[in-house]
Amino acid sequence: MDPVNLVGLTCSLVDIDSTTGHEGEVGRWLAAYLRGRGYAVTEQRVDDTRFNVLAADDAEVVLSTHIDCVPPFFPSRVENGRVYGRGACDAKGIAAAMIAAVDRLRAEGESRVGLMFVVGEERGSDGAKLADAAARGSRFLVNGEPTDNRLGLATRGVLRVRLRAHGRAAHSSFPELGESAIDKLIDTLVALRGIPLPEDELLGRTHYTIGLISGGVAPNVVSPSAEAEIMFRTVGAADDVRKAIVSLESRVTIEHVLEVPPVRMRVVPGFETAVFPYTTDIPFLSSWGQPLLFGPGSIHVAHTANEYVSIAELHAAVDSYVGIVKGLLTSA
Repeated sequence: MDPVNLVGLTCSLVDIDSTTGHEGEVGRWLAAYLRGRGYAVTEQRVDDTRFNVLAADDAEVVLSTHIDCVPPFFPSRVENGRVYGRGACDAKGIAAAMIAAVDRLRAEGESRVGLMFVVGEERGSDGAKLADAAARGSRFLVNGEPTDNRLGLATRGVLRVRLRAHGRAAHSSFPELGESAIDKLIDTLVALRGIPLPEDELLGRTHYTIGLISGGVAPNVVSPSAEAEIMFRTVGAADDVRKAIVSLESRVTIEHVLEVPPVRMRVVPGFETAVFPYTTDIPFLSSWGQPLLFGPGSIHVAHTANEYVSIAELHAAVDSYVGIVKGLLTSA
């Protein structure tokens, strides 16, 4: 069988709109493509329209990434040695490089390597959570995210919290008759700036983003309610952050919405390594073996209107995936 057309495969995947929640078409296309190349494919249903694509029977090493993308969708174009388009680097170029690498290994007679493509990574990892129950006994999972072709040493975790302030409405001409929830929330967010947060020698200091803020009912009403959502990028146990911010409960109520732990990964010799501040599907795929993280493309252009991946980097990634798999299969 002819080798994978790496650029063509990347463009074909990019040209299918698979923003999170709409991965059905790309899943069907990918499953058919893999079957056409001789893979035994399982479609693991996630909901009525979406499914994970698994070709990992009897594999000791599984290469995996996600097939959903953030909005808005825009199609591929090839310019100046790059493939542009939504998902070019996060993570359809990665998927194409993984397929090309496994194809090459299979052509060399290596059957102990497989592929897994999951849905929903950008909005809660529902595909990965379901895929964990379908593990086939693999020893290693090579997860794909844009790492500039470096192996990940570690990734940060996430603690997402919602702060709710409660007040009492009043006419704004008599503010003393009310109690401003917005003022309480602002005071809380200012106080948060002065709270020492956990640090780690490898991952650095915990940082956070106030991503959403809302409150009030009208400009001429003392606000009876207000809330903010905060995303902490954690470097250790989420409980350490919870303890650090407990003093804020004198002003607001704190709802803990989402927690994803930080992860430390296995590496293999001969590759540049780095620490990455984002989260991945890895924490939800623990049954698939020891995790590694590697992929072409830069996180700095992922999710942007100028998303792209270098064609040279895609080809280098194929060579690297082959080398990583061979190194893992010969390890104890």
